[in-house]
Amino acid sequence: MAQMHIDGAVDRIRTEYAELPGLKLTSWQAQRLWNLSNERCERALETLMASQFLARTADGAYVQRNNLPLPLLTRPR
Repeated sequence: MAQMHIDGAVDRIRTEYAELPGLKLTSWQAQRLWNLSNERCERALETLMASQFLARTADGAYVQRNNLPLPLLTRPR
């Protein structure tokens, strides 16, 4: 039963990030936006990070991985 609740949260979060490509939220903001408990939100965000759909920025926000800027290429010597 608990996994079904996580799956629903994962689907909801994935849909929102797909529809809003620039979305950048902290865990707390995600909890508030989707009315999720801390545990449920954290598990859903971790699931999306493990699947490489989301990434966590240095400031702790979650962003869609394919919207991260490409790393700077090093110049050949």
